[in-house]
Amino acid sequence: MNKLGLVTVLYNSDDVLEGFIRSLSLQTFNQYHLYIIDNSPSAKTEVLINLLTKEYPIIAFSHICNIKNEGIAKANNTGIRLALADGCSHVLLLNNDIEFYQNNLLKDILSASITAKEPIVIPKILFFDSKKIWMAGGRLCKFNAVTYHIGEGKKDSASFNRHTHFAMAPTCFMLIEKSVFAKVGLIDEDYFVYYDDTDFIYRASQAGYQILYLPTLEVHHKVSSSTGGRQSNFSLYYWNKNRILFIKKNLSHIYRFVSLAYIITTTLIKLFIYRTPQRKAMLKGVKDGFASQIN
Repeated sequence: MNKLGLVTVLYNSDDVLEGFIRSLSLQTFNQYHLYIIDNSPSAKTEVLINLLTKEYPIIAFSHICNIKNEGIAKANNTGIRLALADGCSHVLLLNNDIEFYQNNLLKDILSASITAKEPIVIPKILFFDSKKIWMAGGRLCKFNAVTYHIGEGKKDSASFNRHTHFAMAPTCFMLIEKSVFAKVGLIDEDYFVYYDDTDFIYRASQAGYQILYLPTLEVHHKVSSSTGGRQSNFSLYYWNKNRILFIKKNLSHIYRFVSLAYIITTTLIKLFIYRTPQRKAMLKGVKDGFASQIN
């Protein structure tokens, strides 16, 4: 029997947990285990999870508390390892700042993977408030090492309702067959946060995998602000550092040269745009990115 391991990582996530757990409680599929990997554990969160799972019962879950913030990559790997050790045939990486209302969502995404022999499957993802498209597939531009969401910000329409394949997509709701991890490996923990999913999916695409996009399945994303937003000092540091790390690790020849030149040029421009704390965070990220060692 196929079993689904759901892996979600908490970081100051109390405000979104009710909608997330309520969504899971509506599912008709019952062969799953939820692995909650907590990078910001507290007594308050523990009480909240216990209360919510009583109000909105879910099949089975484990709450794993990390001593410190291990980063999204390492935390996801902890959940993946637990799921595989427990005999799960598939792992679903999912954010907790999401809600979904189709009660057969888990069943349908797993069935699609099995019957169509598709190792990686994603749904359509909408903005929670506006219901506009957040992601209807993705792509990577190798000339600047930036990933783009197909349809982001656009009104949902028939043009986003075609079953198709992509080479890139975010992992905020992604079903992955266990064989993928055996062939590709786990998520690279050097990234901590940002570009961890880009690196994993890029390695999967290089190994011959494609991502099946199922537009009949929908998830609503609240677009987490747990990192303080893209312009926070934290985000500026890690996004710049890990973007360069990704380039050095994965891109070669003309793509590496052009993308690194692009980063240097745009960094110089942003020196005149950002405030002093932002400039320092950006420059430190760029410096550490170029100094980073590739394992």
